[in-house]
Amino acid sequence: MLDLSHVHTVLSEFYDLTPSAELAASMSDTYAKMERVVAPPDWAVYAPYVRAINALKKERNAVILGHNYMTPEIFHGVSDFVGDSLQLAMKAGEVEADVIVQAGVHFMAETSKILSPEKTVLMPDMGAGCSLAESITAEGVEEMRAKYPGAPVVSYVNTTAEVKAASDICCTSSNAVQIVNAMESDTVIMTPDQYLAQNVANESHKNVVFWPGSCIVHEQYTPQDLRDFRQWNPDVRLIAHPECPPNVVAEADFSGSTSGILKYVHEEKPKQAMLITECSMASNIADELPEVDFIGPCNMCPYMKKITLEKILYVLHTMEGQVEVDVQVANKARQSVQAMIDLSRKLGL
Repeated sequence: MLDLSHVHTVLSEFYDLTPSAELAASMSDTYAKMERVVAPPDWAVYAPYVRAINALKKERNAVILGHNYMTPEIFHGVSDFVGDSLQLAMKAGEVEADVIVQAGVHFMAETSKILSPEKTVLMPDMGAGCSLAESITAEGVEEMRAKYPGAPVVSYVNTTAEVKAASDICCTSSNAVQIVNAMESDTVIMTPDQYLAQNVANESHKNVVFWPGSCIVHEQYTPQDLRDFRQWNPDVRLIAHPECPPNVVAEADFSGSTSGILKYVHEEKPKQAMLITECSMASNIADELPEVDFIGPCNMCPYMKKITLEKILYVLHTMEGQVEVDVQVANKARQSVQAMIDLSRKLGL
């Protein structure tokens, strides 16, 4: 875990990170992407970090891959590519930069290293984990195989490299139904998200069996929450992520992956929308859609919020936080991730 006092000391020796209203004003084009959700005093604090990071990226020949759950100053201020797990996985295998900084959680950095083993992959905070990734091990996958002999294992990308290596193919929430339907067996094992698996089963002709894991963000919502939201505001469009329990998804007006949610909101432009997912999703698209009023509540991912501008600048400066994956594990995991990417492209996803 990073010693933040040490981080402060190191960065202060090399960069002027004093809040500056003048600098913030000079970076108005960047601020325009987030001004609905980031107050001017906060932007004055962030601007020196954004300037320093973007300059250092050029020196290091680095790119930052920003997940949709990153805070707006990271998502809009320093990320070179943004998206959901599938989009970032594909981009990790395509970028020509020498260095990848993963603005996301640890399994995403592992995925980037698996797909680009020759590149340096930096994780701003090694403590940025994932409740889903921590809920299953490779031994758990083998336990499921023993219980359902011959059934292929489709593992969510929200898993460790070891679990990916023990699986047949990976999936994301955006392609899970199509990946499962493409399996030859009538029975398909899904790990580790039980709710995603159940939601997939409701749309698939396959017998989907699953590992009992869940996301700490999405498992908190209940059907009564959504009914209460709708009673409070009958005109609000309720949009849920498929990591939510099936009875929550059933109460929503639409359910989709992070990229699916973004597509839906852009196309539908509802007057009011409530995203039943991680908090930063709405914040990151608020300025693109001024006609949509995004209303709360939402749940915050404590792991995603471990990633900050300060930590990104520190690892780019020191080149600490390098992610490594055992070569044999990486080779097997790469087959599962690449199988997902290849099948997604074949299906036009």
